[in-house]
Amino acid sequence: MITGVHYISILFTMSLVSLAGLYSARHVRTASDFSVGGRRIGPALIGGSLIGSFIGGTSTVGTAQTAYQYGLSAIWFTLGGGLACLLMGLFLAGPLKRQEVDTVPQFLAAAFGDSVRPWVALYSSAGIFIQIAAQSLAAIPILTSLFPVSPQWAAAAFAAVLISYVVFGGFLSASQIGLLKMILVYSTLFVAGCISFKYLGGYRGIRETFPAVPWLSLFPGSFSKELASGISAVIGFISTQTYLQPVFAGKDARSARLGLFLAGLLIPLAGLAAVMIGLYMRAAHPGINPGSALPLFLVQYLNPWLGGVALATLLISLVLSGAALCLGVGTILAQDVYGRYRPGAGEGEMLLSSRVMVLIVGLLSFIFVLFNLNTLILKWAFLSMALRGVTVFAPMMAAVFAPARVKPPAGMAAIILAPLFTLLWAILLPKAADPLYIGIAVSVFILICGVRRGAGREDLGAGRGV
Repeated sequence: MITGVHYISILFTMSLVSLAGLYSARHVRTASDFSVGGRRIGPALIGGSLIGSFIGGTSTVGTAQTAYQYGLSAIWFTLGGGLACLLMGLFLAGPLKRQEVDTVPQFLAAAFGDSVRPWVALYSSAGIFIQIAAQSLAAIPILTSLFPVSPQWAAAAFAAVLISYVVFGGFLSASQIGLLKMILVYSTLFVAGCISFKYLGGYRGIRETFPAVPWLSLFPGSFSKELASGISAVIGFISTQTYLQPVFAGKDARSARLGLFLAGLLIPLAGLAAVMIGLYMRAAHPGINPGSALPLFLVQYLNPWLGGVALATLLISLVLSGAALCLGVGTILAQDVYGRYRPGAGEGEMLLSSRVMVLIVGLLSFIFVLFNLNTLILKWAFLSMALRGVTVFAPMMAAVFAPARVKPPAGMAAIILAPLFTLLWAILLPKAADPLYIGIAVSVFILICGVRRGAGREDLGAGRGV
């Protein structure tokens, strides 16, 4: 039951974070400040931004919801995100940072020609847009449990806060609040996860409560399907503007690497805590709405003061993650669509265009959510990751590790055709092989067909170096 103490604690925490956001917003004066923080971000802020972007409604509310329904396999989303950070830190931070670009389309344009930019922008934005909607879906059970509002009004309120936050703050606000959010998440959600683990009776108690193998298996369905979920999280993360933006914003490659390693170690812990909470709520409250598993646990099983901080942290997580995703879409659309057709636009005009794009994306996501109120949050998240991954991942690997080896027309064909094959396969053959495998296979096949014959072997390693 929500008490006055909960509301006081929520108000205090939200006020603290809002003051941090207002402070950082004072330093946003140019389009570069808005998009990549002026390229002066250190390791802690890079890690905070990555965690703040990724640990949102999908990683917390959505993971607990899926654990409540299916068990341990809900960990795939955060496990994939953590592994992606480690791989990026080991192999990609240096090559990505050296290009000094603001967006993924700009990076790929350097390898395959400027004509690929609008196509990458289109598909990447569509994928990110789906995940913004997933964040909004995760916010609804929290807001409706805290306030006497309908799901529709909760969605409208979340969209309004989301748009306001990112329009006035941009990347500097996202990175600085992301660091504060990281501290709040791991001092509340981790405690809640430990409490739920204790209430379950530890590992032995979990095995006794859930004796059926699927509940405690990473592969409760088909091996191929569950593995595809993890792979889509990894390649979707690596292919997403929102998660590459902190790397572009880093002051050097070393800072980017350290920030990625920090995020890679901490992201799976948040998912594991959410899984424990989902399992406990399944055992203790089998009849509730699965989407409410996490917020109900925080209200019923934590001290009201800590519970209020945890609920506020969840709301902050949802807003920050959704805002970071909005910022990613806004940056792509402004730089690679508007900027491409307005090459003479000044700093003020580009800053305004970024903010207008964010406004449009936020409003469209609200409309999308209204038509999908009762759907599974992680379902949309994995679809989003797969769409981004098949568009960007293989061409990016070719640009990093085999520069000048793939002909530009082949790169463009892979970027255009692979997402189309993925979507058509998902629509026409939904129960056959996972669409992710089809899209990646198509992309790799096209790129291999486009390899230049007789190019020097030294090109293969030219993109290495971290």
